[in-house]
Amino acid sequence: MTRKRFFGTAFYYAAAILLALIALVPFAWMISTSFKSRGALMSIPIEWIPEEPTLDAYFTMFERFPFLRAIGNSLLIAVCYTLLTLVSASMAAFAFTKIQFKGSGFLLGLYLATMMIPTQVTMIPLFVVMNQIGLINHYSSVILPAIFRPFAVFLLVQQMRTIPPDYMDAARIDGAGVWRIWRQVMLPLCAPSLATLAVTNFMDSWNDYLWPLLMLTDKAKMTLPIALSTLNGQYDTEYNVMMAGSLISMIPIILIYIFAQKYFKHGLMAGGVKG
Repeated sequence: MTRKRFFGTAFYYAAAILLALIALVPFAWMISTSFKSRGALMSIPIEWIPEEPTLDAYFTMFERFPFLRAIGNSLLIAVCYTLLTLVSASMAAFAFTKIQFKGSGFLLGLYLATMMIPTQVTMIPLFVVMNQIGLINHYSSVILPAIFRPFAVFLLVQQMRTIPPDYMDAARIDGAGVWRIWRQVMLPLCAPSLATLAVTNFMDSWNDYLWPLLMLTDKAKMTLPIALSTLNGQYDTEYNVMMAGSLISMIPIILIYIFAQKYFKHGLMAGGVKG
């Protein structure tokens, strides 16, 4: 390795480490603040390591709002939302790529064009529909929009286009029908993209605030982001309590990404392959 190349590589890694440390500063401040007492929040200089760490913020958080119930609501909605997205999007992508029918290309293009429509534009019509069918204040009103996820279909279409038709021909020879081919052939071969969608959709549903706020009016059905918003007082904000709640809300996302990061990376690369 030449000296020029060595210094170039060293500079690259040094810059990457520096940027990573800068990105971790807010996360470190959040963890530190969650273990501080209220009197230590505004201390100068900043106590990055609390002199008297305490769990009062976590106890206060669970006293003010049924956070365990909110966590359970968010987990139920996020899991169902993710599963419904994976099933509906994989079926649609399978139909667009492997089942020949007239106008499939035009229909796919029209379907993907809806990604240019902002979510806020469809929110009021969707609310009216949910109200007319009596789903206001039901978990299903937050979960059912997962059926229509154009980006998920786009990602899986790109993945399925790379799968040779020989796999389907071999399955047909063994007597497999359309449903069995989709379930036993296509889904396993699309595992990286499905894992990517599982992580991103779970994260979107877990962090969603506005739509559950409109749909779920019962306090017992509220999700975690709505519960966290109740910690922000009108005249005063206890940042240690808010940071404790935010830290708890991040744990599921971090754990899912840790266990699925290998598939997540492969899925992103597979989705970028031009079909």
